[in-house]
Amino acid sequence: MAISKRILVAMVFFSLLVVHLVEADNQVVNKDATKSSYTPKLDCGAACEARCRLASRQKICKRACGTCCARCNCAPPGTSGNQELCPCYFAMTTHGGKRKCP
Repeated sequence: MAISKRILVAMVFFSLLVVHLVEADNQVVNKDATKSSYTPKLDCGAACEARCRLASRQKICKRACGTCCARCNCAPPGTSGNQELCPCYFAMTTHGGKRKCP
């Protein structure tokens, strides 16, 4: 009778160990899945270089564009317009209420 109790306790312990290991494996898999769902970081330098290439004050344009791009991880293509492609970029304003991003 004592042997069967020991076997029963061992089986319960083993099953709890298996459940714990499976749960730990699921957490690792979920962390890997969330890492891959992030969007890659945009190269703001190149994006703002293209965006500001026709600006009359390129240094100021690139500085403002770089700030906006870093905050939004987005810079619209082209040299002007395309607001619908990056709403965060165009929603930023200065303290005076003017649009911050070129």
